Amino acid sequence: MIKVDHLSYSFPQKDLYDSISFTLEDGQHCALIGTSGSGKSTLVDIMMDAENYLFDGKIEIDPDCRIGYVSQRTQQDKADETTVFEYISEEFTKLQNEIASIFAEMETSSDIDALLERYQECLDALNAIGGEDFESMISKKLHLANLMKLRDLPISKLSGGEFKLVQVIKEMLNGPDLMIMDEPDVFLDFGNLNSLKALINSHKQTMLVITHNRYLLNHCFNKIIHLENKKLQEFDGSYVDYNFSLLQTKIDLQELSIADDEEIERNNILIERLRDIATKDADAQNGRSLKARVSLQKRLEERRIEAPFVDMKQAGFSLVNDSEEKAAIALKVSNYAVSFDELLLGNVSFEIQSTDKVALIGPNGTGKTTLLREIFQNNSDAIVLSDGIEVAYLSQDQGETLCGSNTILDEFYEAGFKSPADIAAYLLGYGFNEEEITQKIGSLSGGEKNILQLAKICAGKVNLLLLDEPTSHLDTYSQITLEEAIAKYNGAVLMISHDYYSIINCMDYVLLIEDKTVRKISMRKFRKMIYASHFDKDYLLIEEKKQAVETKIKLALMDKDFTLARTLSIELEELIKLL
Repeated sequence: MIKVDHLSYSFPQKDLYDSISFTLEDGQHCALIGTSGSGKSTLVDIMMDAENYLFDGKIEIDPDCRIGYVSQRTQQDKADETTVFEYISEEFTKLQNEIASIFAEMETSSDIDALLERYQECLDALNAIGGEDFESMISKKLHLANLMKLRDLPISKLSGGEFKLVQVIKEMLNGPDLMIMDEPDVFLDFGNLNSLKALINSHKQTMLVITHNRYLLNHCFNKIIHLENKKLQEFDGSYVDYNFSLLQTKIDLQELSIADDEEIERNNILIERLRDIATKDADAQNGRSLKARVSLQKRLEERRIEAPFVDMKQAGFSLVNDSEEKAAIALKVSNYAVSFDELLLGNVSFEIQSTDKVALIGPNGTGKTTLLREIFQNNSDAIVLSDGIEVAYLSQDQGETLCGSNTILDEFYEAGFKSPADIAAYLLGYGFNEEEITQKIGSLSGGEKNILQLAKICAGKVNLLLLDEPTSHLDTYSQITLEEAIAKYNGAVLMISHDYYSIINCMDYVLLIEDKTVRKISMRKFRKMIYASHFDKDYLLIEEKKQAVETKIKLALMDKDFTLARTLSIELEELIKLL
């Protein structure tokens, strides 16, 4: 269906792809993954509108291929009174109206042949999206996504997550041969994420999805395309199997790389000895021996093992609380309430200790972001921050904390950095090189913007973090690094998240929004609740064991204990089979 052959493309300040190639075949469900800013969305844009890009290589798409597209950026119109059913059926209604118009023209027109041709084209297009069964198909998809109750509701009344699912259903029912979706999972609550999973798995045609969501990656795809360091790797199989293959490659390549380094070092010692001998004795043989060794060293360095999919660019988050204030309670909320057209939250009371790490969860549209923003603004009598508590805030609306017209340099000058050299040195640890820090923030990917927000927070050394969907747009490797940083952080954290893994991996307990108020639940109850709604028995427990073994392998590789790493990889393979 699609063939990309030796594609190369560059921005003025950044090379994105260096001769990448891949194919998509009929019926494949393919996940496109890679670190933030690696060019995933741009690759999709080029595929969909190749004529507007100057690139090297070829992109071949079946000329009859119908493409459906769901963007990560589409916003709903809050004034739109179109119902969900009407919105989904727009293409169907348009074709029906066109057919009715043709019949009306036939009554008075003498050019019947042209009208019959138009009629046949409309009829073929109608049949391509299901024909007269279209209404029934809409109901089936809404039922599958658990959205049937929204069928006659205006689009303007939907939450952001519900609207995203309705978009997915609309594009699927328009009968595309290839469905492309760019991070359709961002900000979806637990229930809506499960609905998206069901929609993806029910779709029979070819699909290409940009996603970092570990739940979807583990359950929805039979092909992986990994874009990293300007290169691309294809893998036919599941994401879990791909990750295991990647780890095996890392063990093999790291061992070979160390052997190469040792050989280069031995040869370098010999070169120094020969150079010393040649300096003291100008014999021609000594000169030839030295020249041969230098030539060998050059060949050894040229063929030194490189592992572009092992040494992956990722942010090195490090959260520090340097405050000397040790208040027992960081935050206290008492009888908090907020209303818009109607009561959103009421009688909300809780307190967070100075080292608590707390997840704030609930369905889309229940007031989580409003509550977090009000805590940050600290202008409500119901919200009390203890003396000495310094707060940092990460917003899911990245424009709230980052200025799109600023360069990265500008943004970090405003954050207190003194020189370009200081900023460049600091941001190198977050995956930005010296050239990239002169980019406008508005030109960055969603993941890069989130990394910058987190980099500013990490530089601030505060003792209460308010994080609104911090893992959104982040690649899986950065998500894991952030979770590790939060787990080690010795301050308080209140985090909105719909990511099961982040909550399980680094939170102490959960505040659940339910019936317009908040109640505290333990991690044990949260696990039970998640299992009942979303997972097979013991799934998350196996995932945790898998992550623990992967960490042991990482430590074994740091110690160059390849025998232990391979033994642990056998244990890991057995856990993967259980998944």
